[in-house]
Amino acid sequence: MDNNQTQGTALGRSLKIAMAYLLAGALWILFSDAAVERLVSDPVALSRLQTWKGWAFVLVTATVLCLVLLRQLRRDREQLHMRKAQQEEILRLSQFQQGVIDNANVWLNVLDPEGKVLIWNRAAERISGYTSDEITGNSEIWQKLYPDPDYRAWVMDQARGIITGKEEVEGLETRILAKHNGERLIAWNSRALKDSRGEVAGAIAIGVDITEQRAAENALKARERQLANLMDSLPGMAYRCLYDEFWTMKFVSSGCVELTGYKAEDLIDNHRVSWAGLIDSSSNSGELVREVEEAIGNATTFSVEYRIRRATGEVIWVWERGRGVEGDQGMVLEGIILDITERKGLEERLSELATLDPLTGQFNRRETERILQEELVRAERYGRQLAILWVDLDHFKRVNDSWGHAIGDQVLRTVSLRLADSIRTVDTLGRFGGEEFLVVLPEMSVDEACDTAERLRRRVASEPVQVAERQSLEMTVSIGVAVYPDHGRDADKLCNRADKAMYLAKNLGRNRIEVYAPGSAEDATSDRT
Repeated sequence: MDNNQTQGTALGRSLKIAMAYLLAGALWILFSDAAVERLVSDPVALSRLQTWKGWAFVLVTATVLCLVLLRQLRRDREQLHMRKAQQEEILRLSQFQQGVIDNANVWLNVLDPEGKVLIWNRAAERISGYTSDEITGNSEIWQKLYPDPDYRAWVMDQARGIITGKEEVEGLETRILAKHNGERLIAWNSRALKDSRGEVAGAIAIGVDITEQRAAENALKARERQLANLMDSLPGMAYRCLYDEFWTMKFVSSGCVELTGYKAEDLIDNHRVSWAGLIDSSSNSGELVREVEEAIGNATTFSVEYRIRRATGEVIWVWERGRGVEGDQGMVLEGIILDITERKGLEERLSELATLDPLTGQFNRRETERILQEELVRAERYGRQLAILWVDLDHFKRVNDSWGHAIGDQVLRTVSLRLADSIRTVDTLGRFGGEEFLVVLPEMSVDEACDTAERLRRRVASEPVQVAERQSLEMTVSIGVAVYPDHGRDADKLCNRADKAMYLAKNLGRNRIEVYAPGSAEDATSDRT
Protein backbone atom coordinates (compact mmCIF):
# COMPACT_ATOMS: atom_id res chain seq x y z
CA MET A 1 0.00 0.00 0.00
CA ASP A 2 1.50 3.38 -1.02
CA ASN A 3 1.53 6.66 0.98
CA ASN A 4 -1.42 8.26 -0.87
CA GLN A 5 -3.58 5.26 -0.12
CA THR A 6 -2.46 5.30 3.53
CA GLN A 7 -3.16 9.04 3.94
CA GLY A 8 -6.56 8.73 2.26
CA THR A 9 -7.52 5.89 4.56
CA ALA A 10 -6.43 7.85 7.70
CA LEU A 11 -8.36 10.99 6.62
CA GLY A 12 -11.46 8.95 5.98
CA ARG A 13 -11.31 7.37 9.39
CA SER A 14 -10.79 10.84 11.02
CA LEU A 15 -13.79 12.28 9.23
CA LYS A 16 -15.90 9.35 10.32
CA ILE A 17 -14.89 9.88 13.96
CA ALA A 18 -15.53 13.64 13.76
CA MET A 19 -18.94 13.19 12.18
CA ALA A 20 -19.86 10.57 14.76
CA TYR A 21 -18.75 12.91 17.55
CA LEU A 22 -20.68 15.84 15.99
CA LEU A 23 -23.82 13.78 15.61
CA ALA A 24 -23.61 12.36 19.12
CA GLY A 25 -22.99 15.83 20.60
CA ALA A 26 -25.86 17.42 18.72
CA LEU A 27 -28.25 14.68 19.74
CA TRP A 28 -27.06 14.90 23.36
CA ILE A 29 -27.53 18.65 23.52
CA LEU A 30 -30.95 18.61 21.89
CA PHE A 31 -32.52 15.75 23.75
CA SER A 32 -30.76 16.16 27.13
CA ASP A 33 -31.64 19.87 27.46
CA ALA A 34 -35.29 19.27 26.61
CA ALA A 35 -35.52 16.40 29.06
CA VAL A 36 -33.88 18.36 31.90
CA GLU A 37 -36.19 21.37 31.42
CA ARG A 38 -39.25 19.12 31.68
CA LEU A 39 -37.99 17.37 34.78
CA VAL A 40 -36.55 20.39 36.76
CA SER A 41 -38.25 23.77 37.14
CA ASP A 42 -36.00 25.28 39.85
CA PRO A 43 -33.46 27.55 38.14
CA VAL A 44 -30.69 26.81 40.66
CA ALA A 45 -31.20 23.08 40.43
CA LEU A 46 -31.48 23.34 36.69
CA SER A 47 -28.13 25.19 36.52
CA ARG A 48 -26.42 22.58 38.64
CA LEU A 49 -27.93 19.75 36.61
CA GLN A 50 -26.78 21.40 33.38
CA THR A 51 -23.25 21.60 34.80
CA TRP A 52 -23.27 17.93 35.78
CA LYS A 53 -24.77 17.04 32.40
CA GLY A 54 -21.90 18.82 30.69
CA TRP A 55 -19.30 17.02 32.79
CA ALA A 56 -21.08 13.72 32.09
CA PHE A 57 -20.99 14.41 28.36
CA VAL A 58 -17.30 15.27 28.54
CA LEU A 59 -16.59 12.10 30.55
CA VAL A 60 -18.58 9.85 28.24
CA THR A 61 -17.18 11.34 25.08
CA ALA A 62 -13.64 11.26 26.49
CA THR A 63 -14.06 7.61 27.39
CA VAL A 64 -15.50 6.76 24.00
CA LEU A 65 -12.78 8.76 22.28
CA CYS A 66 -10.14 7.00 24.33
CA LEU A 67 -11.55 3.61 23.40
CA VAL A 68 -11.74 4.62 19.76
CA LEU A 69 -8.19 5.92 19.80
CA LEU A 70 -6.94 2.79 21.55
CA ARG A 71 -8.67 0.62 18.97
CA GLN A 72 -7.26 2.73 16.16
CA LEU A 73 -3.80 2.62 17.70
CA ARG A 74 -3.98 -1.17 17.91
CA ARG A 75 -5.18 -1.33 14.32
CA ASP A 76 -2.37 0.99 13.20
CA ARG A 77 0.16 -1.17 14.98
CA GLU A 78 -1.23 -4.28 13.29
CA GLN A 79 -1.11 -2.58 9.90
CA LEU A 80 2.42 -1.35 10.59
CA HIS A 81 3.48 -4.87 11.53
CA MET A 82 1.76 -6.24 8.43
CA ARG A 83 3.43 -3.66 6.19
CA LYS A 84 6.78 -4.49 7.75
CA ALA A 85 6.19 -8.21 7.16
CA GLN A 86 5.16 -7.49 3.58
CA GLN A 87 8.26 -5.38 3.03
CA GLU A 88 10.44 -8.16 4.46
CA GLU A 89 8.68 -10.71 2.23
CA ILE A 90 9.17 -8.46 -0.79
CA LEU A 91 12.83 -8.06 0.13
CA ARG A 92 13.21 -11.81 0.61
CA LEU A 93 11.51 -12.53 -2.71
CA SER A 94 13.63 -9.89 -4.38
CA GLN A 95 16.80 -11.43 -2.95
CA PHE A 96 15.61 -14.90 -3.95
CA GLN A 97 14.77 -13.69 -7.44
CA GLN A 98 18.15 -12.02 -7.75
CA GLY A 99 19.84 -15.17 -6.46
CA VAL A 100 18.00 -17.30 -9.00
CA ILE A 101 18.89 -14.90 -11.79
CA ASP A 102 22.55 -14.66 -10.77
CA ASN A 103 23.02 -18.38 -10.15
CA ALA A 104 21.05 -19.64 -13.14
CA ASN A 105 23.21 -21.75 -15.40
CA VAL A 106 21.69 -20.10 -18.46
CA TRP A 107 22.13 -16.67 -19.96
CA LEU A 108 19.31 -14.40 -18.73
CA ASN A 109 18.79 -10.79 -19.69
CA VAL A 110 15.88 -8.36 -19.52
CA LEU A 111 15.45 -5.47 -21.97
CA ASP A 112 13.35 -2.32 -21.75
CA PRO A 113 11.13 -1.30 -24.68
CA GLU A 114 14.07 0.55 -26.25
CA GLY A 115 16.30 -2.54 -26.20
CA LYS A 116 18.48 -1.35 -23.32
CA VAL A 117 19.70 -3.99 -20.89
CA LEU A 118 18.05 -3.97 -17.45
CA ILE A 119 19.25 -7.34 -16.14
CA TRP A 120 22.41 -9.21 -17.18
CA ASN A 121 23.10 -12.27 -15.02
CA ARG A 122 26.37 -14.00 -14.20
CA ALA A 123 25.90 -16.69 -16.85
CA ALA A 124 25.52 -13.91 -19.44
CA GLU A 125 28.75 -12.40 -18.11
CA ARG A 126 30.56 -15.73 -18.26
CA ILE A 127 29.41 -16.63 -21.77
CA SER A 128 29.74 -13.19 -23.37
CA GLY A 129 32.74 -11.97 -21.42
CA TYR A 130 31.01 -8.64 -20.68
CA THR A 131 30.09 -7.67 -17.10
CA SER A 132 26.74 -6.35 -15.96
CA ASP A 133 28.32 -2.97 -15.14
CA GLU A 134 29.52 -2.68 -18.74
CA ILE A 135 26.14 -3.57 -20.19
CA THR A 136 23.31 -2.37 -17.93
CA GLY A 137 21.49 0.71 -19.16
CA ASN A 138 22.75 0.76 -22.75
CA SER A 139 22.17 -1.05 -26.00
CA GLU A 140 25.71 -0.93 -27.37
CA ILE A 141 26.26 -4.55 -26.43
CA TRP A 142 24.55 -5.69 -29.62
CA GLN A 143 27.21 -4.04 -31.79
CA LYS A 144 29.83 -5.99 -29.84
CA LEU A 145 28.03 -9.32 -29.86
CA TYR A 146 26.95 -9.03 -33.49
CA PRO A 147 29.65 -7.03 -35.32
CA ASP A 148 28.33 -7.91 -38.77
CA PRO A 149 25.75 -5.20 -39.66
CA ASP A 150 23.51 -7.40 -41.77
CA TYR A 151 23.45 -10.21 -39.23
CA ARG A 152 22.88 -7.72 -36.40
CA ALA A 153 19.95 -6.15 -38.28
CA TRP A 154 18.35 -9.58 -38.62
CA VAL A 155 18.82 -10.29 -34.89
CA MET A 156 17.41 -6.89 -33.90
CA ASP A 157 14.36 -7.51 -36.10
CA GLN A 158 13.75 -10.67 -34.11
CA ALA A 159 14.20 -8.76 -30.84
CA ARG A 160 11.80 -5.99 -31.88
CA GLY A 161 9.16 -8.55 -32.70
CA ILE A 162 9.51 -9.91 -29.17
CA ILE A 163 9.62 -6.50 -27.41
CA THR A 164 6.49 -5.32 -29.19
CA GLY A 165 4.72 -8.46 -28.04
CA LYS A 166 3.99 -9.61 -31.56
CA GLU A 167 5.77 -12.95 -31.20
CA GLU A 168 7.53 -15.35 -28.87
CA VAL A 169 10.68 -17.21 -29.82
CA GLU A 170 11.71 -20.75 -28.89
CA GLY A 171 14.92 -22.33 -30.05
CA LEU A 172 16.15 -19.34 -32.05
CA GLU A 173 19.88 -19.85 -32.65
CA THR A 174 22.31 -16.96 -33.11
CA ARG A 175 26.08 -16.78 -33.26
CA ILE A 176 27.67 -14.15 -31.00
CA LEU A 177 31.23 -12.90 -30.83
CA ALA A 178 32.24 -13.29 -27.18
CA LYS A 179 34.79 -10.96 -25.65
CA HIS A 180 37.33 -13.68 -24.88
CA ASN A 181 35.95 -17.01 -26.21
CA GLY A 182 35.47 -16.18 -29.86
CA GLU A 183 32.31 -17.22 -31.67
CA ARG A 184 29.63 -18.98 -29.60
CA LEU A 185 26.32 -20.53 -30.64
CA ILE A 186 23.38 -19.54 -28.41
CA ALA A 187 19.85 -21.01 -28.44
CA TRP A 188 17.24 -18.47 -27.26
CA ASN A 189 13.78 -18.65 -25.70
CA SER A 190 12.31 -15.13 -25.50
CA ARG A 191 9.00 -13.42 -24.78
CA ALA A 192 7.60 -9.98 -23.95
CA LEU A 193 7.13 -8.71 -20.36
CA LYS A 194 3.91 -6.86 -19.51
CA ASP A 195 3.04 -4.57 -16.60
CA SER A 196 -0.09 -4.66 -14.42
CA ARG A 197 -2.04 -2.81 -17.08
CA GLY A 198 -1.14 -5.41 -19.72
CA GLU A 199 1.15 -3.09 -21.61
CA VAL A 200 4.54 -4.30 -22.92
CA ALA A 201 7.29 -3.25 -20.53
CA GLY A 202 10.21 -5.01 -22.20
CA ALA A 203 11.36 -8.53 -22.95
CA ILE A 204 13.09 -11.40 -21.22
CA ALA A 205 15.50 -13.70 -23.04
CA ILE A 206 16.98 -16.99 -21.82
CA GLY A 207 19.97 -18.29 -23.75
CA VAL A 208 21.84 -21.60 -23.64
CA ASP A 209 25.38 -21.93 -24.95
CA ILE A 210 25.16 -24.95 -27.26
CA THR A 211 28.54 -24.49 -28.94
CA GLU A 212 30.09 -27.68 -27.54
CA GLN A 213 26.83 -29.59 -27.87
CA ARG A 214 26.50 -28.69 -31.53
CA ALA A 215 30.16 -29.56 -32.16
CA ALA A 216 29.58 -32.94 -30.50
CA GLU A 217 26.43 -33.49 -32.57
CA ASN A 218 28.27 -32.65 -35.77
CA ALA A 219 31.13 -34.95 -34.80
CA LEU A 220 28.65 -37.74 -34.04
CA LYS A 221 26.91 -37.23 -37.37
CA ALA A 222 30.27 -37.35 -39.13
CA ARG A 223 31.14 -40.61 -37.36
CA GLU A 224 27.73 -42.02 -38.23
CA ARG A 225 28.28 -41.11 -41.89
CA GLN A 226 31.71 -42.73 -41.79
CA LEU A 227 30.25 -45.84 -40.16
CA ALA A 228 27.43 -45.96 -42.71
CA ASN A 229 29.93 -45.62 -45.56
CA LEU A 230 32.04 -48.36 -43.99
CA MET A 231 29.04 -50.65 -43.63
CA ASP A 232 28.03 -49.97 -47.21
CA SER A 233 31.55 -50.94 -48.29
CA LEU A 234 31.49 -54.20 -46.33
CA PRO A 235 30.34 -57.39 -48.05
CA GLY A 236 27.05 -58.79 -46.87
CA MET A 237 24.56 -57.15 -44.53
CA ALA A 238 25.14 -55.64 -41.09
CA TYR A 239 22.08 -55.85 -38.86
CA ARG A 240 20.51 -55.26 -35.45
CA CYS A 241 17.41 -57.26 -34.59
CA LEU A 242 15.19 -58.15 -31.65
CA TYR A 243 15.72 -61.61 -30.23
CA ASP A 244 12.14 -62.72 -30.85
CA GLU A 245 10.48 -65.45 -32.88
CA PHE A 246 10.53 -63.30 -36.01
CA TRP A 247 14.09 -61.94 -35.62
CA THR A 248 12.52 -58.50 -36.08
CA MET A 249 15.06 -56.27 -37.81
CA LYS A 250 15.55 -52.79 -36.33
CA PHE A 251 18.49 -51.87 -38.58
CA VAL A 252 19.98 -53.33 -41.75
CA SER A 253 22.74 -51.94 -43.93
CA SER A 254 22.27 -51.27 -47.63
CA GLY A 255 23.86 -54.65 -48.40
CA CYS A 256 20.48 -56.24 -47.65
CA VAL A 257 19.35 -55.55 -51.22
CA GLU A 258 22.17 -57.54 -52.80
CA LEU A 259 21.92 -60.27 -50.17
CA THR A 260 18.16 -60.80 -50.03
CA GLY A 261 16.62 -58.83 -52.88
CA TYR A 262 14.57 -56.85 -50.35
CA LYS A 263 14.98 -53.17 -49.44
CA ALA A 264 15.79 -52.10 -45.89
CA GLU A 265 12.27 -50.78 -45.34
CA ASP A 266 10.86 -54.18 -46.34
CA LEU A 267 12.75 -55.86 -43.49
CA ILE A 268 12.64 -53.20 -40.75
CA ASP A 269 9.93 -54.08 -38.20
CA ASN A 270 8.81 -56.94 -40.48
CA HIS A 271 7.10 -54.39 -42.74
CA ARG A 272 7.00 -56.75 -45.71
CA VAL A 273 8.81 -59.87 -44.58
CA SER A 274 10.51 -61.06 -41.39
CA TRP A 275 14.01 -62.48 -41.33
CA ALA A 276 12.69 -65.69 -39.81
CA GLY A 277 10.38 -65.93 -42.82
CA LEU A 278 13.39 -65.87 -45.15
CA ILE A 279 15.04 -68.93 -43.57
CA ASP A 280 14.55 -71.84 -45.96
CA SER A 281 12.77 -74.94 -44.71
CA SER A 282 15.84 -77.01 -45.61
CA SER A 283 17.71 -75.34 -42.73
CA ASN A 284 17.34 -76.66 -39.19
CA SER A 285 15.93 -73.54 -37.54
CA GLY A 286 15.71 -75.30 -34.16
CA GLU A 287 19.43 -76.04 -34.20
CA LEU A 288 20.09 -72.47 -35.31
CA VAL A 289 18.15 -71.08 -32.33
CA ARG A 290 19.94 -73.43 -29.92
CA GLU A 291 23.35 -72.24 -31.10
CA VAL A 292 22.34 -68.60 -30.68
CA GLU A 293 20.87 -69.26 -27.22
CA GLU A 294 24.05 -71.03 -26.13
CA ALA A 295 26.20 -68.11 -27.28
CA ILE A 296 23.97 -65.61 -25.46
CA GLY A 297 24.07 -67.71 -22.30
CA ASN A 298 27.88 -67.85 -22.44
CA ALA A 299 28.18 -64.16 -23.42
CA THR A 300 30.11 -65.15 -26.55
CA THR A 301 29.70 -64.57 -30.27
CA PHE A 302 27.93 -67.10 -32.45
CA SER A 303 28.67 -68.26 -36.00
CA VAL A 304 26.01 -70.15 -37.91
CA GLU A 305 25.41 -71.26 -41.49
CA TYR A 306 21.97 -71.75 -42.99
CA ARG A 307 19.95 -71.20 -46.15
CA ILE A 308 17.61 -68.30 -46.94
CA ARG A 309 15.22 -67.73 -49.80
CA ARG A 310 15.78 -64.47 -51.69
CA ALA A 311 12.99 -62.29 -53.07
CA THR A 312 13.46 -64.01 -56.45
CA GLY A 313 12.87 -67.43 -54.89
CA GLU A 314 16.54 -68.39 -55.21
CA VAL A 315 17.90 -70.31 -52.20
CA ILE A 316 21.37 -69.26 -51.07
CA TRP A 317 23.73 -70.17 -48.26
CA VAL A 318 24.55 -67.48 -45.67
CA TRP A 319 27.02 -67.24 -42.81
CA GLU A 320 26.01 -65.19 -39.80
CA ARG A 321 28.26 -63.97 -37.02
CA GLY A 322 26.80 -61.95 -34.17
CA ARG A 323 26.37 -61.44 -30.46
CA GLY A 324 23.58 -60.69 -28.01
CA VAL A 325 23.46 -57.35 -26.18
CA GLU A 326 20.93 -55.82 -23.80
CA GLY A 327 18.97 -52.97 -25.42
CA ASP A 328 16.05 -50.73 -24.57
CA GLN A 329 13.69 -53.38 -25.89
CA GLY A 330 15.39 -56.32 -24.17
CA MET A 331 17.91 -58.67 -25.75
CA VAL A 332 18.95 -57.72 -29.28
CA LEU A 333 21.31 -59.37 -31.75
CA GLU A 334 23.96 -57.47 -33.67
CA GLY A 335 26.16 -58.88 -36.38
CA ILE A 336 26.83 -59.41 -40.06
CA ILE A 337 25.45 -61.88 -42.61
CA LEU A 338 27.41 -62.93 -45.71
CA ASP A 339 26.47 -64.83 -48.85
CA ILE A 340 28.60 -68.01 -48.83
CA THR A 341 26.83 -69.83 -51.65
CA GLU A 342 29.93 -69.79 -53.84
CA ARG A 343 32.07 -71.03 -50.97
CA LYS A 344 29.60 -73.79 -50.21
CA GLY A 345 29.61 -74.83 -53.85
CA LEU A 346 33.39 -74.93 -53.79
CA GLU A 347 33.32 -76.99 -50.60
CA GLU A 348 30.92 -79.44 -52.20
CA ARG A 349 33.14 -79.72 -55.26
CA LEU A 350 36.19 -80.24 -53.07
CA SER A 351 34.28 -82.84 -51.09
CA GLU A 352 33.38 -84.58 -54.31
CA LEU A 353 37.00 -84.52 -55.41
CA ALA A 354 37.98 -85.97 -52.06
CA THR A 355 35.36 -88.72 -52.06
CA LEU A 356 34.41 -89.43 -55.69
CA ASP A 357 36.25 -91.11 -58.52
CA PRO A 358 36.72 -88.40 -61.18
CA LEU A 359 36.22 -90.82 -64.09
CA THR A 360 33.05 -92.68 -63.10
CA GLY A 361 31.52 -90.31 -60.53
CA GLN A 362 31.25 -93.20 -58.04
CA PHE A 363 32.94 -93.22 -54.63
CA ASN A 364 36.71 -93.57 -54.76
CA ARG A 365 38.66 -96.25 -52.92
CA ARG A 366 39.31 -94.20 -49.78
CA GLU A 367 35.67 -93.21 -49.32
CA THR A 368 34.47 -96.73 -50.07
CA GLU A 369 36.84 -98.17 -47.45
CA ARG A 370 35.58 -95.58 -44.92
CA ILE A 371 31.95 -96.50 -45.61
CA LEU A 372 32.76 -100.22 -45.37
CA GLN A 373 34.41 -99.68 -41.99
CA GLU A 374 31.36 -97.79 -40.68
CA GLU A 375 29.01 -100.53 -41.90
CA LEU A 376 31.17 -103.20 -40.24
CA VAL A 377 30.99 -101.32 -36.92
CA ARG A 378 27.21 -101.03 -37.27
CA ALA A 379 26.85 -104.71 -38.19
CA GLU A 380 28.92 -105.77 -35.18
CA ARG A 381 26.98 -103.46 -32.82
CA TYR A 382 23.56 -104.76 -33.89
CA GLY A 383 24.60 -108.36 -34.69
CA ARG A 384 23.69 -108.19 -38.36
CA GLN A 385 25.22 -109.56 -41.54
CA LEU A 386 27.04 -107.54 -44.19
CA ALA A 387 27.97 -108.62 -47.71
CA ILE A 388 30.45 -107.21 -50.21
CA LEU A 389 30.82 -107.83 -53.94
CA TRP A 390 34.17 -107.60 -55.70
CA VAL A 391 33.38 -106.80 -59.34
CA ASP A 392 35.96 -106.99 -62.14
CA LEU A 393 35.40 -106.32 -65.88
CA ASP A 394 36.33 -109.27 -68.07
CA HIS A 395 38.95 -108.79 -70.82
CA PHE A 396 39.24 -105.06 -70.07
CA LYS A 397 42.93 -105.07 -70.98
CA ARG A 398 41.97 -106.10 -74.52
CA VAL A 399 39.62 -103.10 -74.75
CA ASN A 400 42.40 -100.69 -73.83
CA ASP A 401 44.88 -102.37 -76.14
CA SER A 402 42.47 -102.57 -79.11
CA TRP A 403 40.44 -99.40 -78.77
CA GLY A 404 42.60 -97.13 -76.67
CA HIS A 405 42.21 -95.68 -73.20
CA ALA A 406 39.50 -93.17 -74.20
CA ILE A 407 37.19 -96.01 -75.21
CA GLY A 408 38.26 -97.90 -72.10
CA ASP A 409 37.22 -94.92 -69.95
CA GLN A 410 33.88 -94.78 -71.75
CA VAL A 411 33.32 -98.48 -71.02
CA LEU A 412 34.14 -97.96 -67.33
CA ARG A 413 31.65 -95.08 -67.08
CA THR A 414 28.89 -97.05 -68.77
CA VAL A 415 29.43 -100.17 -66.66
CA SER A 416 29.57 -98.13 -63.42
CA LEU A 417 26.21 -96.51 -64.26
CA ARG A 418 24.64 -99.94 -64.90
CA LEU A 419 25.98 -101.21 -61.59
CA ALA A 420 24.74 -98.13 -59.71
CA ASP A 421 21.26 -98.47 -61.21
CA SER A 422 21.02 -102.08 -60.00
CA ILE A 423 21.63 -101.63 -56.24
CA ARG A 424 19.58 -100.24 -53.33
CA THR A 425 19.89 -96.67 -52.05
CA VAL A 426 21.44 -98.01 -48.83
CA ASP A 427 24.11 -99.88 -50.78
CA THR A 428 27.45 -98.37 -51.78
CA LEU A 429 29.29 -98.66 -55.09
CA GLY A 430 32.93 -97.63 -55.28
CA ARG A 431 35.72 -97.89 -57.82
CA PHE A 432 38.75 -99.55 -56.28
CA GLY A 433 41.08 -98.88 -59.18
CA GLY A 434 41.49 -99.93 -62.79
CA GLU A 435 38.51 -102.07 -63.77
CA GLU A 436 37.66 -103.17 -60.20
CA PHE A 437 34.56 -102.11 -58.25
CA LEU A 438 33.44 -102.87 -54.69
CA VAL A 439 29.78 -103.05 -53.67
CA VAL A 440 28.89 -102.82 -49.94
CA LEU A 441 25.53 -104.43 -49.06
CA PRO A 442 24.37 -103.75 -45.45
CA GLU A 443 22.15 -106.31 -43.68
CA MET A 444 22.38 -108.88 -46.48
CA SER A 445 22.87 -112.65 -46.28
CA VAL A 446 24.91 -114.83 -48.65
CA ASP A 447 21.86 -115.85 -50.67
CA GLU A 448 20.61 -112.24 -50.94
CA ALA A 449 24.10 -111.09 -51.94
CA CYS A 450 24.25 -113.74 -54.67
CA ASP A 451 20.88 -112.59 -55.99
CA THR A 452 22.14 -109.01 -56.11
CA ALA A 453 25.39 -110.10 -57.79
CA GLU A 454 23.43 -112.01 -60.40
CA ARG A 455 21.30 -108.95 -61.07
CA LEU A 456 24.47 -106.87 -61.58
CA ARG A 457 26.05 -109.49 -63.87
CA ARG A 458 22.95 -109.67 -66.04
CA ARG A 459 22.56 -105.90 -66.18
CA VAL A 460 26.12 -105.42 -67.46
CA ALA A 461 25.77 -108.16 -70.07
CA SER A 462 22.22 -107.19 -71.07
CA GLU A 463 23.29 -104.89 -73.88
CA PRO A 464 26.53 -103.95 -75.65
CA VAL A 465 28.38 -100.81 -74.73
CA GLN A 466 28.19 -98.29 -77.58
CA VAL A 467 31.73 -97.06 -78.21
CA ALA A 468 31.43 -95.47 -81.65
CA GLU A 469 28.87 -94.92 -84.38
CA ARG A 470 27.55 -98.39 -85.31
CA GLN A 471 30.19 -100.03 -83.10
CA SER A 472 29.70 -101.60 -79.69
CA LEU A 473 31.42 -103.99 -77.30
CA GLU A 474 29.99 -106.95 -75.42
CA MET A 475 31.07 -106.58 -71.78
CA THR A 476 30.78 -109.01 -68.85
CA VAL A 477 31.90 -109.03 -65.23
CA SER A 478 33.20 -111.59 -62.78
CA ILE A 479 31.99 -111.15 -59.20
CA GLY A 480 33.32 -112.47 -55.90
CA VAL A 481 31.09 -112.57 -52.81
CA ALA A 482 32.13 -112.44 -49.15
CA VAL A 483 29.90 -112.03 -46.07
CA TYR A 484 30.50 -110.71 -42.55
CA PRO A 485 31.05 -112.39 -40.16
CA ASP A 486 31.25 -115.79 -41.91
CA HIS A 487 34.19 -114.91 -44.18
CA GLY A 488 35.93 -112.28 -42.07
CA ARG A 489 35.39 -109.78 -39.25
CA ASP A 490 37.50 -106.90 -40.55
CA ALA A 491 37.59 -104.93 -43.78
CA ASP A 492 40.98 -106.14 -45.02
CA LYS A 493 40.17 -109.83 -44.56
CA LEU A 494 36.70 -109.47 -46.03
CA CYS A 495 38.01 -107.63 -49.13
CA ASN A 496 40.84 -110.12 -49.55
CA ARG A 497 38.43 -113.06 -49.55
CA ALA A 498 35.96 -111.39 -51.90
CA ASP A 499 38.91 -110.71 -54.21
CA LYS A 500 39.93 -114.39 -54.07
CA ALA A 501 36.36 -115.42 -54.91
CA MET A 502 36.45 -113.06 -57.90
CA TYR A 503 39.73 -114.71 -59.07
CA LEU A 504 38.01 -118.04 -58.85
CA ALA A 505 35.14 -116.80 -61.03
CA LYS A 506 37.61 -115.66 -63.66
CA ASN A 507 39.47 -118.97 -63.57
CA LEU A 508 36.20 -120.81 -63.97
CA GLY A 509 35.37 -119.02 -67.22
CA ARG A 510 34.44 -115.42 -66.33
CA ASN A 511 30.99 -113.81 -66.50
CA ARG A 512 30.01 -115.63 -63.36
CA ILE A 513 29.65 -115.32 -59.58
CA GLU A 514 31.59 -117.16 -56.89
CA VAL A 515 31.17 -117.08 -53.11
CA TYR A 516 34.30 -117.30 -51.01
CA ALA A 517 34.88 -120.82 -49.71
CA PRO A 518 37.89 -121.50 -47.46
CA GLY A 519 40.61 -123.33 -49.47
CA SER A 520 38.82 -123.16 -52.80
CA ALA A 521 40.56 -120.06 -54.12
CA GLU A 522 43.72 -119.78 -52.10
CA ASP A 523 45.94 -120.81 -55.06
CA ALA A 524 43.93 -119.29 -57.89
CA THR A 525 46.01 -117.44 -60.46
CA SER A 526 45.38 -113.74 -60.93
CA ASP A 527 44.48 -113.78 -64.60
CA ARG A 528 42.56 -110.52 -65.23
CA THR A 529 42.78 -110.28 -68.98
